[in-house]
Amino acid sequence: MLGLIISIIVIGLIAGAIARLIVPGKQNLGIVATILLGIVGSFIGGFLGFLIFGQDAQDGFFQPAGIIGSIIGAIIALLIWIGISGRRSGARR
Repeated sequence: MLGLIISIIVIGLIAGAIARLIVPGKQNLGIVATILLGIVGSFIGGFLGFLIFGQDAQDGFFQPAGIIGSIIGAIIALLIWIGISGRRSGARR
């Protein structure tokens, strides 16, 4: 169990950091937010993998993905976050 938690954190950090490098612009995220971005991205990637390939029905549609799926999911999550936070900051001006 501890190994699973540590691997999810490490994969989350790697996927979140790569997503932040790929998406242009400055993101005001700390290391914990980057890890959370990667973890959320992993589950988004797992869900997309289930929808596209329809496999792993035993685990269900809500499952973590591998590193590639995690990066793709983290990019999607980061773009959504930028869109939402951009709208909120734009409304204050």
